[in-house]
Amino acid sequence: MTTPTPDPRHRRRAVIASTVGTTIEWYDFFLYGTIAALIFPKVFFPGSSASAGVLASFSTLFVGFAARPVGAAIFGHFGDRIGRKATLVTTLLLMGFATVLIGVLPGYSVLGVAAPLLLTLLRIVQGIGVGGEWGGSVLMSMEWGSAKRRGLMASLPQLGVPLGLLLSTALVTATEAIGGDSFEAWAWRVPFLFSIVLIGVGLWVRLRVVESPDFAAVKKTGAVERRPVWTAVRKHPREILTSAFVRLSEQAPFYLFITFVLTYGTKHLAIARGELLRDTMVAAAIGLVTVPLFGHLSDRFGRRFVYGIGIVCTGLYAFPYFALLDTRSSGAALLAIVVSLLVHDIQYGPQAALIAESFGTNVRYSGAGLGYQLASVIAGGPAPLIAAALLQATGSSVGISWYIVGCAAISLVALLLMPRRAVPVPSELAATAPETAKA
Repeated sequence: MTTPTPDPRHRRRAVIASTVGTTIEWYDFFLYGTIAALIFPKVFFPGSSASAGVLASFSTLFVGFAARPVGAAIFGHFGDRIGRKATLVTTLLLMGFATVLIGVLPGYSVLGVAAPLLLTLLRIVQGIGVGGEWGGSVLMSMEWGSAKRRGLMASLPQLGVPLGLLLSTALVTATEAIGGDSFEAWAWRVPFLFSIVLIGVGLWVRLRVVESPDFAAVKKTGAVERRPVWTAVRKHPREILTSAFVRLSEQAPFYLFITFVLTYGTKHLAIARGELLRDTMVAAAIGLVTVPLFGHLSDRFGRRFVYGIGIVCTGLYAFPYFALLDTRSSGAALLAIVVSLLVHDIQYGPQAALIAESFGTNVRYSGAGLGYQLASVIAGGPAPLIAAALLQATGSSVGISWYIVGCAAISLVALLLMPRRAVPVPSELAATAPETAKA
């Protein structure tokens, strides 16, 4: 059995739907991180000291990361059982409505301790939604592409990160400029409420997508796994673990570069909040070019080679990054933030294909999603907390720089240990059909 040549119209729709959907999901996720750094300590943890309020706020940020592997397992199961399309519609709705509810959630002054508890619950829902989103959106795009261009095709939904970061930062910046003194009182809620508009756009795009040809072929061969998550964990533990640890050098520094920097810059260095937000927007805009560029380069020179360069560059940049920020110079701060996201994109471009190609189509949503999202627990979630604690304990960024270097060293080892294996094409999965249930 051979997979028919994909219709170019369906390919374009799949790429657009994946990218638009991930943009919306990451808009919601990054918006929370930005406001958690700037506003939530005062609104939801007003009785704490400044440093304790920041730590408490970043703790709610962490629970969203902790929930992401749960979302990967839940939606990985359904994505490998019933298909990518239906699952992606569900994750979009889950994430979007949680964000809107945060926008109307009263603060501590109205609800007391219930306010931070409800905020944490909504953050968990956000984490579950985004945990199920990544695997489906990347696979929907990648599986519509040719084998020779999968690095590029899988990198296109990754554009949701710079697009979501750009959109959320731009809206926060605009709201702050228009709202003025009312921003901290109530205007910060506007970007959260705007998510209802994005939900409508995302649904319109995603409902028009056709299921990926790879998954359609799996269904045709009868190779759909009855318990894909368990199969992925049982048969591919090394792939899952190395996928998680290879992301340490990408994800942990990334959340320092876009979230912790707002606290470090405004509280520790007295840099204007608006300046840092504008610098982040510039860096995110550059990412619209660099993410697919490095995805394309991975098709030409290999995923591991390009990714390895990104790991090394991240480790080497750990100390210069804070040195540039510590000058308190506007130009140096802009350079620091732009270069930080550039070294991130060297890894982020090829990352989706690097991880997804480690798994067969019938467990790819589950396996790739679990590996990718486990990094949220060991990397992205703890990073701002660890950085804030190190800064509070030492009053210096040196410990944070060593933390970044450590993450890069672990990721390099994980990359070297990552299994090299040929991923079976859908037609080859027919051989496993007796162990699986027909869809």
